[in-house]
Amino acid sequence: MYLKSMSASKGECWPGIKTIAADLSLSRSTVKRALADLERHGYLEKEHRYRDNGSFTSNLYRMK
Repeated sequence: MYLKSMSASKGECWPGIKTIAADLSLSRSTVKRALADLERHGYLEKEHRYRDNGSFTSNLYRMK
Protein backbone atom coordinates (compact mmCIF):
# COMPACT_ATOMS: atom_id res chain seq x y z
CA MET A 1 0.00 0.00 0.00
CA TYR A 2 2.86 2.37 0.74
CA LEU A 3 4.32 2.07 -2.77
CA LYS A 4 0.85 2.43 -4.29
CA SER A 5 0.29 5.66 -2.35
CA MET A 6 3.66 6.98 -3.54
CA SER A 7 3.02 6.06 -7.19
CA ALA A 8 2.36 8.36 -10.08
CA SER A 9 -0.45 7.63 -12.54
CA LYS A 10 1.63 4.94 -14.31
CA GLY A 11 2.09 2.98 -11.08
CA GLU A 12 5.75 4.00 -10.80
CA CYS A 13 7.64 5.34 -7.79
CA TRP A 14 11.26 5.53 -6.66
CA PRO A 15 11.57 5.94 -2.90
CA GLY A 16 14.83 4.78 -1.36
CA ILE A 17 14.99 1.86 1.07
CA LYS A 18 16.00 4.24 3.86
CA THR A 19 12.98 6.48 3.15
CA ILE A 20 10.54 3.56 3.10
CA ALA A 21 11.99 2.20 6.34
CA ALA A 22 11.78 5.56 8.09
CA ASP A 23 8.24 6.32 6.88
CA LEU A 24 6.96 2.91 7.99
CA SER A 25 9.10 2.56 11.14
CA LEU A 26 10.66 -0.66 9.83
CA SER A 27 14.23 -1.83 9.53
CA ARG A 28 16.00 -1.62 6.18
CA SER A 29 16.32 -5.42 6.09
CA THR A 30 12.56 -5.84 6.61
CA VAL A 31 11.86 -3.44 3.75
CA LYS A 32 14.32 -5.25 1.46
CA ARG A 33 12.75 -8.61 2.31
CA ALA A 34 9.22 -7.30 1.66
CA LEU A 35 10.21 -5.77 -1.69
CA ALA A 36 11.91 -8.99 -2.75
CA ASP A 37 8.79 -10.97 -1.83
CA LEU A 38 6.56 -8.63 -3.83
CA GLU A 39 8.89 -8.88 -6.81
CA ARG A 40 9.16 -12.67 -6.57
CA HIS A 41 5.37 -13.06 -6.50
CA GLY A 42 4.90 -10.77 -9.51
CA TYR A 43 3.28 -7.79 -7.80
CA LEU A 44 6.21 -5.48 -8.34
CA GLU A 45 8.87 -4.88 -10.96
CA LYS A 46 12.17 -3.29 -9.93
CA GLU A 47 14.46 -1.38 -12.28
CA HIS A 48 17.91 -0.20 -11.21
CA ARG A 49 18.56 3.49 -11.85
CA TYR A 50 21.90 5.26 -12.29
CA ARG A 51 23.12 8.83 -12.04
CA ASP A 52 24.93 10.53 -14.93
CA ASN A 53 28.26 9.64 -13.31
CA GLY A 54 27.32 5.93 -13.27
CA SER A 55 26.68 5.61 -9.54
CA PHE A 56 23.51 3.98 -8.24
CA THR A 57 20.45 5.92 -7.13
CA SER A 58 17.10 4.66 -5.84
CA ASN A 59 15.37 1.90 -7.76
CA LEU A 60 12.29 2.49 -9.88
CA TYR A 61 9.35 0.34 -8.75
CA ARG A 62 6.38 -0.48 -10.98
CA MET A 63 3.22 -1.99 -9.58
CA LYS A 64 1.75 -4.71 -11.75
